[in-house]
Amino acid sequence: MEKLIIEGERPLKGEVKISGSKNAALPIMAATLLTDEPCVLRNVPQLRDTKTMIALLESLG
Repeated sequence: MEKLIIEGERPLKGEVKISGSKNAALPIMAATLLTDEPCVLRNVPQLRDTKTMIALLESLG
């Protein structure tokens, strides 16, 4: 397992926004075809693969 060792005089503070996973988002997006209900997906990464999937799903209705 990887780890970060941070050395310094002051403690770290702040926030980091973690992007969603493309490898999780694509199958979830495909699974939306299995329902007639509206689906809302959040935290989907803005990548070429996910944009292509969105275009594909929109073309299917």
